[in-house]
Amino acid sequence: MTARPISETIASLMPRAKAELAELVAFQSVADPAQFPKSECEAAANWVADALRAEDFQDVALLDTPDGTQSVYGFLPGPAGAPTVLLYAHYDVQPPLDESAWLSPPFELTERDGRWYGRGSADCKGGFIMHLLALRALKADGGVPVSVKVIAEGSEEQGTGGLERYAEAHPELLAADTIVIGDTGNFRVGLPTVTATLRGMTMLRVTVDTLEGNLHSGQFGGAAPDALAALIQLLASLRAEDGTTTVDGLATDTEWDGLQYPEAEFRKDAKVLDGVGLIGTGTVADRIWARPAVTVIGIDCPPVVGATPSLQASARAQISLRVPPGQDAAAATELLTAHLKAHAPWGARVAVEQVGQGQPFRADTSSPAYTSMAQAMEAAYPGEKMQTSGMGGSIPLCNTLAALYPQAEILLIGLSEPEAQIHAVNESVSPEELERLSLAEALFLRNYAESRRV
Repeated sequence: MTARPISETIASLMPRAKAELAELVAFQSVADPAQFPKSECEAAANWVADALRAEDFQDVALLDTPDGTQSVYGFLPGPAGAPTVLLYAHYDVQPPLDESAWLSPPFELTERDGRWYGRGSADCKGGFIMHLLALRALKADGGVPVSVKVIAEGSEEQGTGGLERYAEAHPELLAADTIVIGDTGNFRVGLPTVTATLRGMTMLRVTVDTLEGNLHSGQFGGAAPDALAALIQLLASLRAEDGTTTVDGLATDTEWDGLQYPEAEFRKDAKVLDGVGLIGTGTVADRIWARPAVTVIGIDCPPVVGATPSLQASARAQISLRVPPGQDAAAATELLTAHLKAHAPWGARVAVEQVGQGQPFRADTSSPAYTSMAQAMEAAYPGEKMQTSGMGGSIPLCNTLAALYPQAEILLIGLSEPEAQIHAVNESVSPEELERLSLAEALFLRNYAESRRV
């Protein structure tokens, strides 16, 4: 009797994967108790732990990390002498933003136009399901040929560093020969891609104070310094007229040498409105993978509805600065802080608070694990060669793992291709990508185990 190909095994497991992803998406696991109950994250963590136990993982544990969240760990022993592979995903998600803008409930997995919609479906609850699919397929096809550690983080989206600090305090826990981070994505649907670089990030809150209290804009406007106007002017100093990030002392001219991102494709992926230009200079790849980028992600100010004719005494904003490989996030934080204090207009008082920080990352794409992954992806995506790209986002844990385990090979794959719209409304995952990447991961684990036996 001929054994069923592993690709057919994974295809047969897809209905179960969809049902499980629906269960996991239903948890409103935003790791910010100011927005959602902490119990939602705890319930999601327990779901992940139960899923690992059901797959015969040992030492399954909910790790209480220093930021008050939980990461889920499990170990699946392989054959004697087999290498150890660490599989990473995170179960916490971004908040849904404007729920009225979703075409279906954000925490209810909904199939539409060939995709599955829901917060976390791609980033990164789908990544955890991808790992489960790959392991189940191998178990059904002769067994998992490597020892596997799984770690599912509970606060990646908040950037609060709980798992990084836990790993530093328990360095033996996540030690592995190779690490697969399931939290990036293909360059486009159908094009197998590993991510070679990640931008780091620093997050700051800046508060501007100008008055002891709010004032009537008719009685005092025109002479009294308005904190909101001062904040707007200060934030404007972070960009040149063409939109290039301009932080005093921060280099913005690095070029990307690799896979390019055609401007027309980028405009379509980013859903840029007709007639609206892109910002910055250089190629799109330069701008999103090799150069810093500042973004004002929130402002505390009076809403339009209910606004009164008042001068604001205080105003606050949260600023994200993406830091490319080759630059130090801590140094970038110092430069951004100094810039904000130096450019405050009218002598306004400026206070800066650091909220989060993570270093950029560059993988060694010449390592043997990449050869095994290239072979696996070519088999999972017939007719396509594996590509390497950058990613503008940040995964702070990568640098922690690279520092703790300098001999480990780190690969970054995942389900967050452009159509997924992660961090935006109507996030979705392609079930075809979930199936093909699960197959690629299963084949990679098999190839990698074989390469280590040679």
